[in-house]
Amino acid sequence: MTDHARDHAARVLNDHYDALANGSGESLVVRLRAAFRDAGRDPERLTLDEVAGIDQLHLGGRAASRSLLALGELLPDQRVLDVGCGTGGASRLVAQEAGCEVVGVDITMAFIEAAEWLSAATGLAGRTRFLCADAARTPLPGGAFDVIWCQHALMNMPDVAGVLAEWRRLLVPGGRVLLHEVVAGDNPEPLALPVPWARTAATSHLQGREALRVSLEEAGFVPVCVRDVTESALAWRQKHVRRESGEEKTAPLPGPSLIFGDEFVEMGRNLRDNLAAGRVRILEGMWRMV
Repeated sequence: MTDHARDHAARVLNDHYDALANGSGESLVVRLRAAFRDAGRDPERLTLDEVAGIDQLHLGGRAASRSLLALGELLPDQRVLDVGCGTGGASRLVAQEAGCEVVGVDITMAFIEAAEWLSAATGLAGRTRFLCADAARTPLPGGAFDVIWCQHALMNMPDVAGVLAEWRRLLVPGGRVLLHEVVAGDNPEPLALPVPWARTAATSHLQGREALRVSLEEAGFVPVCVRDVTESALAWRQKHVRRESGEEKTAPLPGPSLIFGDEFVEMGRNLRDNLAAGRVRILEGMWRMV
């Protein structure tokens, strides 16, 4: 990709994930801090349970991250790079539950600011740090990580080959990739839009399962374990659609609507429908660098 194309893609992503700031003028951190105060919580002292609603912006929430963690069998002395870290929930979970040193990288500055604040508020600033950068061109040194961790992020990245080449540069020899990703399904119908990662077809960069396999293998990664977790992801999304629609009562804690706005209810329903119709599928797996 050219520098111009990269800059354009970065602006599109920032506009998508920080759309409310463009409308209200209030940053994501300001909105979230106010929402926690309104819910009777101290925004400087929060638990991981209290931040769960805005902590991990992927299907399955913390349960999906724990499943990936179990698959990876991470050790306390390992260095992990969380690519497309969002507000840093997976980074904090890996740091707390596996004892790893975690660096999170995301191209959306609003997410990085929120991730830094949430790590400080939950007492995990010492084991996590965050960086705003393009995943295909990070300023990090080569061979700095044992594991690349990535959940629901490649579908936002137009230059997958560049991202995978960067992963190879950043990993130690024999390093591993832990990936939990949305891929195109077998149903060729157009996606129901908007969805959480894109409001238009032009900004959705889904690969099919076979295309993703080829991309990883061409970049020098071989599969260790890959499984389709679409059914569990669909069940999780169906449950949350009921909550978001007001069919089930929920605790007055911040949720994704503070990031995406009222449109998130439609996004969630469309994602459920895309999963149910086979237009998208969810993969979880581990690959090793050769």
